[in-house]
Amino acid sequence: MSLQLNTLFVTTDGAYLRKDHETVVVRVEETTRVQVPLQHLASVVCFGRVGVSPELMSALAEAGVHVAFFSPTGRFLARVEGVPGGNVVLRRGQFRCADDAARTLELARAMVAGKVYNARQFLLHARRDAAEVRRQGLADAAEHLASSLRALGRAGTLDAVRGVEGNAAREYFAAFPLLVKREDEAFRFGGRSRRPPKDRINALLSFGYALLAQDCAGAAAGVGLDAAVGYLHEERPGRLSLALDLMEELRAAVVDRLVLSLVNRGQVGPGDFLEDAAGGWRMSDAARKTFLVAYQEAKQVEVQHEFLGQQVPWGRVPHLQALLLARVIRGDLEAYPPFRVR
Repeated sequence: MSLQLNTLFVTTDGAYLRKDHETVVVRVEETTRVQVPLQHLASVVCFGRVGVSPELMSALAEAGVHVAFFSPTGRFLARVEGVPGGNVVLRRGQFRCADDAARTLELARAMVAGKVYNARQFLLHARRDAAEVRRQGLADAAEHLASSLRALGRAGTLDAVRGVEGNAAREYFAAFPLLVKREDEAFRFGGRSRRPPKDRINALLSFGYALLAQDCAGAAAGVGLDAAVGYLHEERPGRLSLALDLMEELRAAVVDRLVLSLVNRGQVGPGDFLEDAAGGWRMSDAARKTFLVAYQEAKQVEVQHEFLGQQVPWGRVPHLQALLLARVIRGDLEAYPPFRVR
């Protein structure tokens, strides 16, 4: 359990929340773990099998505190709130931002800045442990990304921001083979490809990005945002544009790191993938299970949240970023602070 951004995160399976005077009490196995004044809360986020007493649910609804429920793996299940009030104001604010070219540009630029910064940090961290023959290539790629960050400051239109993002992604993935330590032709990376993935590593990346997108969509819904209305990604029917926006700054730090760990440590082998008649690759059931277990374990690892100045589990970062974005939309925060890896 923890309290961040006026949100109580309840992550202990079997926890039960009840009202005690004007406080929220979280009990686990007959022991009080947390007691928070109700007036300090804007929302409660519950993961796994967490119970809430009817009396507390009523008090939270009356106070305008919404409660979001997620599965143990982070899948969004439901959001409960009283008489609609803040949510409709937030959504109207979200839509107005999407229709405002200047605010859309500002948000998109911040999100791309987070993505490029974290990708560069990822390459620099990898360079420290890389073989001598690979270090210069990684340093060169990191310098290209530094140039992209400088260019981003000069990008005056949304198309220009998208162009910088595209160029940075190409530079990053051009260096990606230098991160694969496994000397096996089966894991040769031929550049980013999707729909279908053209090699085993792309199959892993696509699977991981799909999981991360769902986590970000759930985080947006839990806050009360419409996951389909984004800023960097163009709106299309069926596309969760805001989820795609939120995941950009987390791609390298969460998914790419995990994929390389699975490959370089030999946790997945060439036989864990299937090639279809069209030349696309997909993971076997066993490989998906291995990935899912590792993904859930990675979400428990604590990282430093630079803006909050706190250690938080990886799995909570999408929720915190969605909360920060909601504050920007409401005007409570001047600019969106993307998550940045040290």
